[in-house]
Amino acid sequence: MNDQYIVAGFGQCSLDYLTFVDEFPVEDKKCEVSPWVIEGGGPVATALVVLSRLGVKTRFMGVTADDEAGQKIRDGLIREGVDISHMHTQKGGSSQTACILINKKTAARTILWSRDLNGSCVIGEKFLDGVAALHLDGLMEEASIQAALMAKSRGIPVMLDAGSVRSKTHELLPLCSYVVCSEEFSKKYASRHEETLLKLTTLGVKLASVTLGSRGSLTMIDGKVHHHSAYDIRAVDTTGAGDVFHGGCLYGILNNWPHDKIIGFATAIAAMKCLKAGGRAAVPHSLEEINRFLGGR
Repeated sequence: MNDQYIVAGFGQCSLDYLTFVDEFPVEDKKCEVSPWVIEGGGPVATALVVLSRLGVKTRFMGVTADDEAGQKIRDGLIREGVDISHMHTQKGGSSQTACILINKKTAARTILWSRDLNGSCVIGEKFLDGVAALHLDGLMEEASIQAALMAKSRGIPVMLDAGSVRSKTHELLPLCSYVVCSEEFSKKYASRHEETLLKLTTLGVKLASVTLGSRGSLTMIDGKVHHHSAYDIRAVDTTGAGDVFHGGCLYGILNNWPHDKIIGFATAIAAMKCLKAGGRAAVPHSLEEINRFLGGR
């Protein structure tokens, strides 16, 4: 892979507070929890961290407020080697934060999040200079469409982390070369997952997948739907597994791997992520780590 490749990402960034619970707290009760794990999060931001740890140059654009959480978000990305020179810092308001409750027994998580960011993002031309791929989550719809249009005009492929169906999703999807969507997205987009994949490929999407958590994923390859099983691991926390999966897909796309290999690689690093609490703590720092994980399977 050309080490000069840059992957740009535009979307959410968050400061996550994670803790473990025996069960979801009932109303009007007190609940003692484990010590908090505090780290950066957000779909696009975390996907870029995956790539950065694997040696890919990355560039992020998102919005934070000029508050303590925003500073911690930015500092976390800088430590990971992500270029944040295009980020926007809004005066006032509050950066995106999330309280994440992780079920000790099942590793499933419940996310409570908020943000008070009213500023709009303007995608400058320099943001896409030298970029080999653009990654979006579609939350800031107008700016996401603007970024995708700019990328398409330059021949830059766009990957979409489709977590939710939004009001302008139908405008964004035809601008994307790669779409990996959540089960929730698929259920709202079509009557069956297979129909979701067919609709996406009909739009011109080259790689279309639906992630299904512990049930693996479905991917349309050469006109047929293929199921890829998840790894049988003792998961600690599933927070960010989908974000990491996207990072793995982007790495495979940059290397021009066949689709089956891309999904297998993404599945492996998503599984590795689930071995520790937090969306980034267990993300591998090298291909050697991933190969050791695969060698033990």
